[in-house]
Amino acid sequence: MPEYLGAKQMELTPSVFTERFDINKAYLMSLKNEKLLQNYYMQAGIFGRIIETDKNTVPDIHWGWESPCCQLRGHFLGHWLSAAARVYKQTGDEEVRGKAVNIVKQLAVCQQENGGIWAGSIPEQYMEWVVRKKKVWAPQYTVHKTLMGLVDMYRYAGDETSLKIADTWADWFFDWSGNFTREQMDDILDVETGAMLEVWADLYGITKNDKYLELIKRYDRPRLFENLLNGIETVSGKHANTTIVEIHGAARIYEVTGIERYRKIVEAYWKQTVEDLGYFCTGGQTTAEVWTQPGVQSTMLSETNQEHCVVYNMIRLADFLYRWSKEVKYLDYIERNIYNGLFAQQNIETGMVIYYLPLQCGAKKKWGSPTHDFWCCHGTLLQAHTLYTDLSIYKNGEELVFAQYIPSKLVYDKNGTSVGIEQNYLKGKETWKLPDNSNIHISIKTGQPVKLPLTFRIPWWAGDNFSVKVDGHRLKDLEVKNGFITIEQTWHDNIVQLEFIKKLWVCPADDNPNLVAFMYGPVVLAGLTAEARTLYKKGLSAEDLLIGCNKNAWEDVSFYTVNQDVNVKFIPLYNVKDEIYTTYFSIE
Repeated sequence: MPEYLGAKQMELTPSVFTERFDINKAYLMSLKNEKLLQNYYMQAGIFGRIIETDKNTVPDIHWGWESPCCQLRGHFLGHWLSAAARVYKQTGDEEVRGKAVNIVKQLAVCQQENGGIWAGSIPEQYMEWVVRKKKVWAPQYTVHKTLMGLVDMYRYAGDETSLKIADTWADWFFDWSGNFTREQMDDILDVETGAMLEVWADLYGITKNDKYLELIKRYDRPRLFENLLNGIETVSGKHANTTIVEIHGAARIYEVTGIERYRKIVEAYWKQTVEDLGYFCTGGQTTAEVWTQPGVQSTMLSETNQEHCVVYNMIRLADFLYRWSKEVKYLDYIERNIYNGLFAQQNIETGMVIYYLPLQCGAKKKWGSPTHDFWCCHGTLLQAHTLYTDLSIYKNGEELVFAQYIPSKLVYDKNGTSVGIEQNYLKGKETWKLPDNSNIHISIKTGQPVKLPLTFRIPWWAGDNFSVKVDGHRLKDLEVKNGFITIEQTWHDNIVQLEFIKKLWVCPADDNPNLVAFMYGPVVLAGLTAEARTLYKKGLSAEDLLIGCNKNAWEDVSFYTVNQDVNVKFIPLYNVKDEIYTTYFSIE
């Protein structure tokens, strides 16, 4: 089964991916410890010791969903810890780890102040409100984030205190959940569960403590899972993130226990949400945080399409499924959602996120602020841009699988022989600003000759239009098998060049073939117009309605319509910052 490469084996090299990673890291490090901890201090009764303010001024604290009066307060820190741990794993940056470890130490202080078990940013009573059916906003979601961050600090940053806090805190949930019958617990979980199931699976995988097997049993979701297993349509019109994270839990249970039931649950969920419902040109599937109905895509274009959290969580789901099945469709899905989700929903100048990606006519992105919003999407923003090295190259037995073409360096040990691999975009044929994933240059240097199979994904947008060269010699009669090609030879000091022919093509709405978006390779293009425009083919094919310009090394690629009464400029959707844009156009 494909697996991630070990910590610190791979690092990003300069590219648009590095720009995204770096601005995200800068935002991560800009936030002050005492403000990240403010709600934990308040819950522990020590807030006043930490943050002093003049009684006549507004306290200098985090606001929005981190406001002390918001019932989700404290959710963000868990995302922050997870992102910091992964940044440290990739870069070895001790400043990042030191900042995170100091925060964990303060969480340990808060846990002791709360009586030695509870370590949350919200009161324990919120959990009782769920039992009483008193309205409360997602307490299990909120506490899960902190547990997740603690687990990741142990897993990626090696911090033992994090595991101790989480393991002790889990006793509270073990005692609390033991008070309910199966039916009562199902009623509680029907309100919301966050991703508690996943964190219990993670902790079981780490500790092998049977208390986590019992918590897995109690937090199982039979009312959702059994419907999926029985093929009952159960997701359309339902809140997306509430269920995706429960499916992540099923995925992790399968990985740590090997119980096939949970793998089947995950596969059934993917079928219902992706294959049966379809998705927009971007890869996103939701409107107003819920799964769209099948067959009505063109009527669902709005200002609330594609929640960022859904994009991030579905990329994670596709990653699980690829590693189990080795099917290329999951990698293709990830690629589409990186460029038209993670990139499109991060402002490359400010690092900020948009909650939704509007896809209606005359759309405008609404960017969050650094310290006054703290939506759920602020948290997944921090985590999303730490995924690139894991998603780029997988190890599958003896072979290395190039899954996403992300410029990076890899040092890999093959039976005692050091193998250095560096992949970059080949400059000169296209603009370097747009991810030039059509021309890839891969250098392989080994301490001594070594036989190693290298497998390369053929992008979905390239089809049969590709070529492969090794040391300048084109390889002929390459067999494309299930979306991949494999080169197995003895490597020493070699160059592999991959060329995929990138072209313009149209992506029609599932329910209306005359309503189309334009794409260049995997990248969705946005027309800079506020008006609903019909484009007339006038003897041209739909793909010929646009022509490219600015294909040079210092400007990003753009396109214009041709032979229209008023021509429209198109740019990559992820480059749109404050412009008004339209994604889908009618064609006659």
